[in-house]
Amino acid sequence: MRASTLTDVGEIAVEERERPEPAADEVLVQVGACGVCMTDYHMYHGTFAVETPLVLGHESAGTVAEVGDDVAGFEVGDRVAINPTVPCNACSYCKRGETHLCENNTSIGGAGDTILDGAFAEYVRVPAINVEDIGEMAFEHAALAEPLACCVHGVEEVGVKPGDSVAIIGAGPIGLLLLQAFRNAGAAPIVVSELDEERRELAAELGADAVVDPEAEDPEVAIPEAAGGPVDVGAEAIGLVPTIQQANAVTAPGGSTLVFGVPDQEATMEISPFDVFFDEVGYRGSFSLTTEDFERAVTLLRYGRVDADALVTERIGLDDLPTAFERMGDAEGLKKVVVPGEGE
Repeated sequence: MRASTLTDVGEIAVEERERPEPAADEVLVQVGACGVCMTDYHMYHGTFAVETPLVLGHESAGTVAEVGDDVAGFEVGDRVAINPTVPCNACSYCKRGETHLCENNTSIGGAGDTILDGAFAEYVRVPAINVEDIGEMAFEHAALAEPLACCVHGVEEVGVKPGDSVAIIGAGPIGLLLLQAFRNAGAAPIVVSELDEERRELAAELGADAVVDPEAEDPEVAIPEAAGGPVDVGAEAIGLVPTIQQANAVTAPGGSTLVFGVPDQEATMEISPFDVFFDEVGYRGSFSLTTEDFERAVTLLRYGRVDADALVTERIGLDDLPTAFERMGDAEGLKKVVVPGEGE
């Protein structure tokens, strides 16, 4: 099979590899589509350190090509989405159902204590418990199940209730998924701050009640004006210290600031302990997902509660990953999806 392999910082090689063989409790999936994530971008640029060589790609869907001897419930030809998070199910976090905090987390192509080869390849092997049936959903849409599940988890982390106000800083692919997750949870109003005009327009189409151009007006003033005051949740979906601070600045006393974008591992910032104490504003991080989050995300996609088609703007082949990373760095387009065989 062909696979796009990260061989060093900033270097991708398309290689011929042996097709994996599934273990007794695994399935082999022929990859139909795999989304390109900002985590992949950080790994590629070395700002999220990983050991190489490694096949990245953790937002994927495809067709079951082989089934391990002990697998029940799936057969060759089934169309599935892949949950890349493989918990140990033995540590105290897993026993409490907090599998996203697993002390011995294994990830298929993503960030984890142990990282297995991912889905920027023609085939990937996966524990059978980590796949969900997608019916006839397009693979490019089903590949959004993992980032959407992270968004579902983030919404759960801040405990949003119907009628809670939300501000989202950043309307890239993840910010737009987060917008739809908050909307499905009943948040209102939702205000989105985004530099790019087309992304602001799309945010409005996908359910934002108001949009803010941070170049034309100060978000720390414009967001409370649009929301009728400071918001219950200020969510940052970019991963930069200034925008995290901005999200916190518009969060109401008693509210939550959600750090959802992927910051640089070396980034630091100052906070006022007194403000945290006096205003009872909590910072919440949201890094991963649980098995339940993934199942919910697939359901939302299957039943059309999330517009996936509007977010997928580029379909590329295995050879085009470096170009995709370059375009991501320039904030060009929205979701890039690798389709093995595309462009050959």
